[in-house]
Amino acid sequence: MPTMNIIEAVRDALRIEMRRDQRVVVLGEDVGKFGGVFRATSGLYDEFGADRVIDTPLAEAGIIGTAIGMALYGMRPVPEIQFGDFIFPAFDQIVNELAKFRYRSGGQYPCPVVIRTPVGGGIRGGHYHSQSPEALFIHTPGLKVVAPSNPYDAKGLLLACMRQNDPVLFMEPKRIYRASRGEVPEGEYTLEIGKAAVVREGTHCTLLAYSGMVSIAEEAAKKGEAEGVSIEVVDLRTLMPYDIDTILASVKKTGRCVVVHEAPRTCGFGAELIAAIQERAMDHLEAPILRVTGFDTPFPYTLEHEYLPNADRVLGTVRQTLEW
Repeated sequence: MPTMNIIEAVRDALRIEMRRDQRVVVLGEDVGKFGGVFRATSGLYDEFGADRVIDTPLAEAGIIGTAIGMALYGMRPVPEIQFGDFIFPAFDQIVNELAKFRYRSGGQYPCPVVIRTPVGGGIRGGHYHSQSPEALFIHTPGLKVVAPSNPYDAKGLLLACMRQNDPVLFMEPKRIYRASRGEVPEGEYTLEIGKAAVVREGTHCTLLAYSGMVSIAEEAAKKGEAEGVSIEVVDLRTLMPYDIDTILASVKKTGRCVVVHEAPRTCGFGAELIAAIQERAMDHLEAPILRVTGFDTPFPYTLEHEYLPNADRVLGTVRQTLEW
């Protein structure tokens, strides 16, 4: 079985689906001859040509608007927004148009657009290249939001997203684009959208994480093990819909929970997870559910590693729940 990083896994998924389905097209800034700023689409232009791997102007609203039109005419576009921070000029197209076509048409016009975009910090990109805007889109009915943390999940989830009929925001953790490596099956396979994965078993506390924070949660769990603390790590994989059943099963087992994400704390996705757990599993909790997140500031440049959650911050928060 070949070993891939996330970039290679994403490219492999795109190539497989473009070979399988002639309706699939890729479009975005520099995705063609240049192969994308992170080289995720490298080689696709040579194989599929300019009609299916389309270099666009630097105009995010135009990219998404064009993709919507393509989808309504029966194509299956996969637009790339070069950085998650640049998605905001297309916010109206995504929230007011893309997310609502299926509902407003009574199901007659599905709009199968899969928007790929790299998110998060850790590459010294400063406040315009490091944001994590997932909560804004999770809050939008009609959109699915997917956030893989490793190459195996990235390929399987991207293939699944491209084969269903709802619009998807596929958020890729650029900090570990090349650092995360693992075995990835050749050929086709899909993973269920909306299904989390327990990546580490434990009994004392549940860590909920996604995207680039899963590796941080696993590191914290390993450090905790050396201290006699058994930590269960759940990779959400999909943020909307999210797998409440797996979350509840883990929390009911451990009695404690800490949520980890690098987006700002206030109104972040962690708040929704905490509310959902407390509504359904209050009697099983031995301590308040705590969060380890980014801070309520613009993303810093020189202090980004103080801003981003790390294993020591996570483990310290786990200790707080154990001392309650």
